[in-house]
Amino acid sequence: MIRNPILPGFNPDPSICRVGDDYYIATSTFEWYPGVQIHHSRDLVNWTMVRRPLERKSQLDMRGNPDSCGVWAPCLSYADGLFWLVYTDVKRFDGNFKDAHNYIVTSPTIEGEWSEPVYVNSSGFDPSLFHDEDGRKWFMNMQWNHRTESFGGAPKSPAFDGILLQEWDAATRSLKGPIKNIFAGSSLGLVEGPHLFKRNGYYYLTTAEGGTGYDHAVTMARSRTIDGPYEMHPNKHLITSKDHPEAILQRAGHGQYVETPDGQVYHTHLCGRPMPPKRRCTLGRETSLQKCVWKEDGWLYLENGRVVPDVTVPGLAGAVPVEKPVRIEYSFDGGKLPDDFQWLRTPQPERIFNLTDRAGHLRLIGRESIGSWFEQSLVARRQEHHSFRAETVLEFDPDTYQQVAGLTHYYNRHKFHAVAVTLHEKLGRCVTILSCNGDYPHSRLDFPVGSGVAVPTEGRVQLSMEIRDNDLQFFWQTEGKGAWQPIGPVLDAGVVSDEGGRGEHGSFTGAFAGVFAFDTSGRAKTADFDWFNYEEL
Repeated sequence: MIRNPILPGFNPDPSICRVGDDYYIATSTFEWYPGVQIHHSRDLVNWTMVRRPLERKSQLDMRGNPDSCGVWAPCLSYADGLFWLVYTDVKRFDGNFKDAHNYIVTSPTIEGEWSEPVYVNSSGFDPSLFHDEDGRKWFMNMQWNHRTESFGGAPKSPAFDGILLQEWDAATRSLKGPIKNIFAGSSLGLVEGPHLFKRNGYYYLTTAEGGTGYDHAVTMARSRTIDGPYEMHPNKHLITSKDHPEAILQRAGHGQYVETPDGQVYHTHLCGRPMPPKRRCTLGRETSLQKCVWKEDGWLYLENGRVVPDVTVPGLAGAVPVEKPVRIEYSFDGGKLPDDFQWLRTPQPERIFNLTDRAGHLRLIGRESIGSWFEQSLVARRQEHHSFRAETVLEFDPDTYQQVAGLTHYYNRHKFHAVAVTLHEKLGRCVTILSCNGDYPHSRLDFPVGSGVAVPTEGRVQLSMEIRDNDLQFFWQTEGKGAWQPIGPVLDAGVVSDEGGRGEHGSFTGAFAGVFAFDTSGRAKTADFDWFNYEEL
């Protein structure tokens, strides 16, 4: 059986591609670097992250991109002996504009180096590339209409102005021919995320609709010609939980169709698992997979006979889930950042961290403040469980209160909690807490323990946090001396979620657990982290 979500934690907008017996899923990474996560499987049950292909400044530079911008909705495909990856770099979120630039990169292998990007257009986001049977290629994206009342926290349907189609010339690496608006969407509105496939003489189009909140859906349509007109699915939506608040997998939408070598059919989709009582998705938007069937009317349906996605669905014969470790202990030996970790925005990671200055340690170089959109020293991994513990140890000798380093539960600049070592003019070296409880747009901080708790002037300090559903408790101890000591009150971990702060559609990435350092004096004070542990509770 396949148990959903197959990619837990922040893994939205899944584009699936099969090559032989190998399956690949590409998901959005937004402002996290390197860009795009690609997971691999041979059985649709067990998935391994194998590549983040956008890793060079020439491919992706997100310095200055606002929260929840950056890489939106990649599309992964295979044709002509190449993998093709289409992606958007969104440069603006609030207001009437999006400034969404679309690119294509290619590679003969998933694991290898990917090409320099080819710019395509900027008319809207969520691009995809369809390789037709006759060898022609077609580029699609939603069209953004800035003339309507539309802003980040409450998108209005008229801004999502249909799905554009234009031919892509691989020889000249440019678009050609007329631009056609082929699909206006259903009455649900907010049409985006287009994907095409062809079967029995029909072009089938799936789109995402309803916004990426609780009204989200996968909408399906078909046409005998690629540019339409498209007729709507009898149910309108192939997958949605919008009318079923009791469903475990909420916010279901935005995915792609795939066939197995023996003709079985599945469809990916993003989803969220809200926590009561406030229905906040603390794990962000995750990836799930549904078993589908073709019926005599030539339309695709979920095998369960409904539109609501299942947590468990039939898998491939012989597929056995591999048990994942409850506790992962990360060391920083070998000079390579563990694959689970990412950083924010910058294509120049050497400016914010390294693993070479001090062997066996992750050295963070204090730069701009936590929450900066430009050069922030924060290295973190996804939260994958509703309840978990994270812990680390650091050596840090600040000489001003402007130098701060520690452990954080982080979403964006206005949704995070952090426990950190710093300097106070009366306490000396101390441990303190910085929180931003969803204060949009001002991002004002709370200091739940005031000036902090004094710690010895020398020695390594261990920091930890336990998140149990909506509650977060920080701890600290001086290494080798005593036991873990709680610090501060129980904090609202649920604010570190998609719905926290400004609410649904205000942001849509996911929670991370990681380490950070900043030095707003501009002297680039360093902090050394020896290890990092993550454990499901």
